[in-house]
Amino acid sequence: MINNEMDLSDAVIVKSGRLKSVVWNDFDRVRKGETYIAICRHCKKRLSGSSASGTSHLRNHLIRCRRRTNGNNNGVAQYFVKGKKKELANERIKDEEVLSVVNVRYEHEKEEHEDVNVVSMGLDQRRCRFDLARMIILHGYPLSMVEDVGFRMFIGNLQPLFELVAFERVESDCMEIYAKEKHKIFEALDKLPGKISISVDVWSGSGDSDEFLCLAAHYIDEGWELKKRVLNFFMVDPSHSGEMLAEVIMTCLMEWDIDRKLFSMASSHAPPFSENVASKIRDRLSQNKFLYCYGQLFDVSCGVNVINEMVQDSLEACCDTINIIRESIRYVKSSESIQDRFNQWIVETGAVSERNLCIDDPMRWDSTCTMLENALEQKSAFSLMNEHDPDSVLCPSDLEWERLGTIVEFLKVFVEVINAFTKSSCLPANMYFPEVCDIHLRLIEWSKNPDDFISSLVVNMRKKFDDFWDKNYLVLAIATILDPRFKMKLVEYYYPLFYGTSASELIEDISECIKLLYDEHSVGSLLASSNQALDWQNHHHRSNGVAHGKEPDDRLTEFDRYINETTTTPGQDSKSDLEKYLEEPLFPRNSDFDILNWWKVHTPKYPILSMMARNVLAVPMLNVSSEEDAFETCQRRRVSETWRSLRPSTVQALMCAQDWIQSELESS
Repeated sequence: MINNEMDLSDAVIVKSGRLKSVVWNDFDRVRKGETYIAICRHCKKRLSGSSASGTSHLRNHLIRCRRRTNGNNNGVAQYFVKGKKKELANERIKDEEVLSVVNVRYEHEKEEHEDVNVVSMGLDQRRCRFDLARMIILHGYPLSMVEDVGFRMFIGNLQPLFELVAFERVESDCMEIYAKEKHKIFEALDKLPGKISISVDVWSGSGDSDEFLCLAAHYIDEGWELKKRVLNFFMVDPSHSGEMLAEVIMTCLMEWDIDRKLFSMASSHAPPFSENVASKIRDRLSQNKFLYCYGQLFDVSCGVNVINEMVQDSLEACCDTINIIRESIRYVKSSESIQDRFNQWIVETGAVSERNLCIDDPMRWDSTCTMLENALEQKSAFSLMNEHDPDSVLCPSDLEWERLGTIVEFLKVFVEVINAFTKSSCLPANMYFPEVCDIHLRLIEWSKNPDDFISSLVVNMRKKFDDFWDKNYLVLAIATILDPRFKMKLVEYYYPLFYGTSASELIEDISECIKLLYDEHSVGSLLASSNQALDWQNHHHRSNGVAHGKEPDDRLTEFDRYINETTTTPGQDSKSDLEKYLEEPLFPRNSDFDILNWWKVHTPKYPILSMMARNVLAVPMLNVSSEEDAFETCQRRRVSETWRSLRPSTVQALMCAQDWIQSELESS
């Protein structure tokens, strides 16, 4: 402890070239006898100046030194910034010049001129910087937060040794994280044992003309886990033709080297992504024979989208009645006295309900369903209010109440189906068929309603549903056939209910399609084995001086395929995996059944069929990430305000990296 009353009249100022730390810009080092003292140039406080004491206590003093802080608006941050970064200001540079992000590498290079004291204190500046960047990516924070005064004060007090960074630095760090994570995803996709399905979703940007396409991969990995990973998130021009958009998507697929691995593509077909785009991509892939079943299973639609379209038809059909009810509820809740009178009318009419009246959120149609359902239970009280309260809003007529009740029944069914679809962020494709079939049966039943108002509404709804069904029924059926709890039985149960006497022919079409799909997987399995053998042969020939690609046997690949298809080994069971699977009894149905685990366990028994199941069960029928998104009346999601003003390349890096980091955290 240094005595501040010590007489320093005979002390000697020490000047040494070894005093490298920047803190000595604010201290004088003096020696009195054998004692070294550091004197603050601002408040004259005396501290130990011994080399054995280091400089940490001097830095801490500078943080608390009021005289120095009051006289220096830059604070102490400059003493914890490397020499080349002192020019970074506390306020963001607000010029219009577009700054390019530094090109990054996968392997970080060590930065020069590391502060010796920082390293000795155990603070890893690079690690801290990248943790900060990951936090910003993970939680969607604005990159500019690193230049906010409050954030800088917080970090300065929390860890004064951390070198504060500017917007451009954290943007570069985010891009570097994106590059490293992208390399991991690329390697994972390259090692996949099966095919990949993709989904394309349209997002809105900062304005009506700004749109983004989100391209995501859906696949089942080696451990039989269903995964979804965003691959690209890029801005598109709504005026671009379908052919241009198809070309952009194909370019992305080829950059990821998965254009030969595709099984299906799911899209909402919302502008600018029209059905024409999907067909062009399918035709291009079919030309190279990359797709199964002549591309019949490639183009699929989002199940949530068709439900929301039918919901909007229902809500628009009775929008006037809904507005009346909404305003009536708002009137009831406008004062306590009106609420009390309304409660009395509830008691008088016997319309007592455990549910309270609520005003919906017009942006979420499930809340509208709840509002209407509650109001229907108390409709008699609304009628009394209309009779006795002259200030109340008009009340719906008996016919309007009746029609509203029918439509609410529609909405309740749709809510249940959406809840089933969104109970997990990644659902295997077998989960959709029973729910979609239930809607199919309901629409048939609802179309028989004697009220022309309702029946005409259902006609419009059925048109939308039929378009969805015609495009997706094959994928839906094959996925449920690959569910050992149902196999062909669920298709054989539902189809007569849908089509009557025509059902047998349609069921036969499905059987032929699944046999074709199986045969193609069987050939693919044979070719994969042949390729492994050819790889060994080529290696053997090269080692013996035979040039690769010169062997005449290479031209007999099709002959090998013919021999495999037409030759049966004596005593060998001639039944295929598919035939054996369909002949075995159904697996018992239970609530905790895991179809992916079932196929994982039964892969040795059904090697080819399990390969087919891996590809089919990964087909996405959903392009929403959560239940909240599924119920929104505006299905197009928006890029957050904190990110959409950034450059498109930065937006893509942030959106993709956020998905990858979140997925990794969920997996762990």
